[in-house]
Amino acid sequence: MFHSTRRHYFNVPLDKKTLEVTDDTRIRGALPTIKKIVGDGGCLILMSHLGRPEGRMEKYSLRPVLPVLEKHLGTKVLFADDCLGESAVSMSAALKPGEILLLENVRFYPEEEGKPILPENVTEEEKKAAKAAMKVKQKEMAKKLSGYAEVYVNDAFGTAHRAHATTAVMADNFDVENKMFGFLINSELEAMDKVLHGSQRPFTAIMGGAKVSDKILLIENLLGRVDNLIIGGGMTYTFVKAMGGKIGKSLCEEDKLELALSLIQKAKEKNVKLILPVDSLNGDKFDNEAATNVTAADAVEDGWMGLDISEKSIALFGEVIKNSKTILWNGPMGVFEMEKFSKGTTAVAKSIADATAKGAFSLIGGGDSVAAINKNGLADKVSYVSTGGGAMLEYMEGKKLPGITAIRGE
Repeated sequence: MFHSTRRHYFNVPLDKKTLEVTDDTRIRGALPTIKKIVGDGGCLILMSHLGRPEGRMEKYSLRPVLPVLEKHLGTKVLFADDCLGESAVSMSAALKPGEILLLENVRFYPEEEGKPILPENVTEEEKKAAKAAMKVKQKEMAKKLSGYAEVYVNDAFGTAHRAHATTAVMADNFDVENKMFGFLINSELEAMDKVLHGSQRPFTAIMGGAKVSDKILLIENLLGRVDNLIIGGGMTYTFVKAMGGKIGKSLCEEDKLELALSLIQKAKEKNVKLILPVDSLNGDKFDNEAATNVTAADAVEDGWMGLDISEKSIALFGEVIKNSKTILWNGPMGVFEMEKFSKGTTAVAKSIADATAKGAFSLIGGGDSVAAINKNGLADKVSYVSTGGGAMLEYMEGKKLPGITAIRGE
């Protein structure tokens, strides 16, 4: 039986000069679904965006993905240079079982994201009318793309939190039995649901990164679920200052001091151990060549800034992680991109791998957390590494993701 299907997630980094793919992780993540469809005799249409183009921009073309796909699949992949053009229509219709067609960047059309391009000084009424008109165009784009195939497969977890034409709206044009998730999204959901709803105790969440404000909803959602909440990274110093500590010129969200205190109080009320760094590796400037010293986390001297955790905190966090049965990690412990201030993040990555080897379930998400796992060759030493930063955060915060809802029907 002839049938065609589609999925997408090839928003991969490219070399700015050669436009060659520099990291094929997302492409490799899509391979099991692609191979399953083709192996079962289906023909396949692949859709994706790449970057944030403003109209058609050659530097954001998906053409560089072709040789990487062909190398991994061992077969030729066809290419349509306009996802809504005549080439896409005719090539889709001509596909034979086992053949694969990649469509050009769907974001070359503003209808994909559903955001109208507005001139300056428009009235609110004009904005409202333009948005309504764009929603109509977005549905039309989704309907046209849907006409290329009989089955819709969404395997793009990294964009599942976006209500875009190809990530959510398209699903409305398929019957329940003809729209589904690919292996990647299914594995993402299984890993997150296991942490949120089936976690073994003790459950430890490790939250890092620069700002408390970026993690408020996630922390609040986790406080009713975890036994331990480890705080690291730049957000440490907002908590420290809120409790009266000295932070020098460390990063601090002055308008979030009360919030930090309220989170500390909520943790106490829910019997969650909120664990902050006890020492700080400080620099005299935000630079890998900075002079450094180590102080207590609440005694950073004037003119210095906390840029990583130090030995005592590494040991403290490691002990908590070692005794955990479920671990969620999102965000670095320091300025991980600078080698001098990457030790804390690396140590946490290794502690999680050690705990996983002893039977813990570990879920890693967030750019720097994933980078730390990959840099240290630990991707196969933890339970699951998420491909979706923003999507993972929103799902873990308890939000409904349009791309998930469109298929689950929730």
